[in-house]
Amino acid sequence: MSGKKKPIYLDYNATTPVDHAVTKAMLPYLGAYFGNPSSSHAYGRQSKEAVEHARTQVAQLIGAKPEEIVFTSGGTESDNHAIIGTILASDKEKRHIITSQIEHPAVLNTCRYLEERFGCGVTYLPVDKRGSVNPQSVERAITKETVLITIMHANNEVGTIEPIEEIGGIAHERGITFHTDAAQSCGKIPVNVGDLRVDLLTLAGHKLYAPKGVGALYVRGGVKLDSFIHGAEHEDGRRAGTENVPYIVGLGKASELARQKLPRYGERTRRLRDELHDGLRDGLGNGRVKLNGHPERRLPNTLNTSIRGIVGETLLEQLPEIAASTGSACHSGSVDPSPVLLAMGLDRELALGAVRVSLGRWTTGEEIARASRMIVGSARSQLRAGDFAAGKRN
Repeated sequence: MSGKKKPIYLDYNATTPVDHAVTKAMLPYLGAYFGNPSSSHAYGRQSKEAVEHARTQVAQLIGAKPEEIVFTSGGTESDNHAIIGTILASDKEKRHIITSQIEHPAVLNTCRYLEERFGCGVTYLPVDKRGSVNPQSVERAITKETVLITIMHANNEVGTIEPIEEIGGIAHERGITFHTDAAQSCGKIPVNVGDLRVDLLTLAGHKLYAPKGVGALYVRGGVKLDSFIHGAEHEDGRRAGTENVPYIVGLGKASELARQKLPRYGERTRRLRDELHDGLRDGLGNGRVKLNGHPERRLPNTLNTSIRGIVGETLLEQLPEIAASTGSACHSGSVDPSPVLLAMGLDRELALGAVRVSLGRWTTGEEIARASRMIVGSARSQLRAGDFAAGKRN
């Protein structure tokens, strides 16, 4: 992209840029403060203090105690540790997991692995047309073998916020460990582990303006969780491996910034998101633009719409000036609809017409206005081409 104007970045749910303040906080630990946190001398103590300060910063973001935070390599490891660790720690002969059909692959594929490798039973709950899990369906799915419920806090494609508090209450009444993947919600909406009534919570640094390759797992005190990586007694014996001090410092600083910016973040991104939505409906017609996800209980930065008559992947290919995504999977030139949208009941044509835009800390009103015009123009062009092709067939 050197020498050219950078595309408008509207894919913050995929990853965020590292905040300059985060980079600044990390730099000393890439140079002068290089000690191993496990060493007892001055160099080690400097690093150890930095790690523990970051642990406090992360804990404060989600209303946890510092000792309940385990640093990991990212959201995928945190999900794997939460799910596999709970299963291996269970003393039940048969083990059953409840999850949903719209979870991140880090959850779904881990559950499938446990089904195939260890014979665990897994119930994959459906969602409604807005992408919401029904708490009553969770309760009905519980059996005497159920040891874990894992439901994401907010969906990464459509932004729907799940009724985690209610599900947490059900899990606690039945004595079942409850995990939520909050990688998309932390820093965008208030996340408090006490209010959510969760036992385990996943957090990913690169969704939070920290670097890729660092994350955290909240483990409520007293929760039984088997070690996932074995070695020395790092992270209080819960995750072996010398701590990645610079990245942990970055995650801590990012968590502190997120907590400070949260009140203004939601209001600002929601306004810009809705301006983009209005622009698409005004330009293409309200009947042609379908909102995917819950209209209210949704992340403030996320807009997933299906445009009837167009293919989202083709639209974005025609718009190199915009960096966004569809949620669909491309395999050898063929495009498969998003499993999340299909689980929500969309037909194949509408699912293929989906475009997800996700806003962030540095999205501007001017960018939103420009993106709206370009998406409308590209969609109209694709629709005209479709009409022309249909005319030739007739």
